[in-house]
Amino acid sequence: MPLFQNSISSKLPRVGTSIFTEMSHMASQYKAINLSQGFPDFDVDKELIKLVEKYLNKGVHQYAPMQGAMQLREAISKKIQLQHEVSYDPNSEITITAGATQAIFTAISAFVKEEDEVIIFTPAYDCYEPTIELNGGRPVFVQLKSPDFKVNWDEVKKLISQRTKMIIINTPHNPTGTTLEEQDLKELEKITKDSEIIILSDEVYEHIIFEDKPHQSICKYPELASRSIAVFSFGKTFHVTGWKMGYCVGPENLMHEFRKVHQFNVFSCNHPLQLALAEYLSNEDHYLKLGCFYQEKRDYFSDIIQASRFSIVPSSGTYFQLLNFSKISEEPDVDMAKRLIEEYKLACIPISVFYNSTLDEKNLRFCFAKKKETLDKAAEILVNI
Repeated sequence: MPLFQNSISSKLPRVGTSIFTEMSHMASQYKAINLSQGFPDFDVDKELIKLVEKYLNKGVHQYAPMQGAMQLREAISKKIQLQHEVSYDPNSEITITAGATQAIFTAISAFVKEEDEVIIFTPAYDCYEPTIELNGGRPVFVQLKSPDFKVNWDEVKKLISQRTKMIIINTPHNPTGTTLEEQDLKELEKITKDSEIIILSDEVYEHIIFEDKPHQSICKYPELASRSIAVFSFGKTFHVTGWKMGYCVGPENLMHEFRKVHQFNVFSCNHPLQLALAEYLSNEDHYLKLGCFYQEKRDYFSDIIQASRFSIVPSSGTYFQLLNFSKISEEPDVDMAKRLIEEYKLACIPISVFYNSTLDEKNLRFCFAKKKETLDKAAEILVNI
């Protein structure tokens, strides 16, 4: 096909192929063990698969309601009430989305206008900044540093201006595996009180928290919840990342604006999957035991790499483990990650790409949502570097 001759002015001139795509492509090219992208390599619960088959066989093949199937919205409302003792109206305050990334894109698009400022904490998941820029907004960065990646709320307070439209938080945090504490949410509450700042809370790893720590959802804090859209993921919770199913909750006035955009960039999501998930949610064990399940994997992975020269950066949530390689090499983390694939046949993600600056603390992210034999093979490589 001949190329379009007119010059094209990109809306995202600095954005190229994502690091996840690049590392997964290299992993495939070099036949490497892929601990880069965050997806499990073990089977999905057969009960959930049977429920999907049930609704497929019932002939549920047409559009779901734009807001999502009512059965699923009601199940989510009950789930949040159980977890946080907070009530969200399934009619007006819950929307089913095509994964969490779509929910984040839609929320930013619904509220951020030209020249609005949005505060994000780096290292940050890579979909926040481009979406802000696509909508004419300006990202304002707060840098978190290894090894604890704690938020300096005094710094955040200084960065708030008349143009601040939104603050994006993420707990448990991808890529670092850290979690916000109760005091963090109280500080955020103080900072935003009596303002019109909207909070976008990315909580896709809500059930993957270790040492029995409670998840500090934005939903638990009434003042914050009144100005917040919170985003969640069935893919992360039920090991079905390829289904691209998520949801968001928020007060009616914010959800009304969210749905205005949602109806035009997605309209509705997979109908039989929604009904299957609604029924699956009725058993609380399907999600309340997830933290223990992944803590065992985290601990196992940590134990079998103890003899390596990598330093373990504590992970309190998500299914990611940061390993610091400063005792091994002074090369940039991107180069180290590529060398691990090319020379050692092991794929991970360099952390520096999640910053807006040139900060490189020699940290690599490894996904431990894998079968025991996969982790064993990866550990054998790491121990021998």
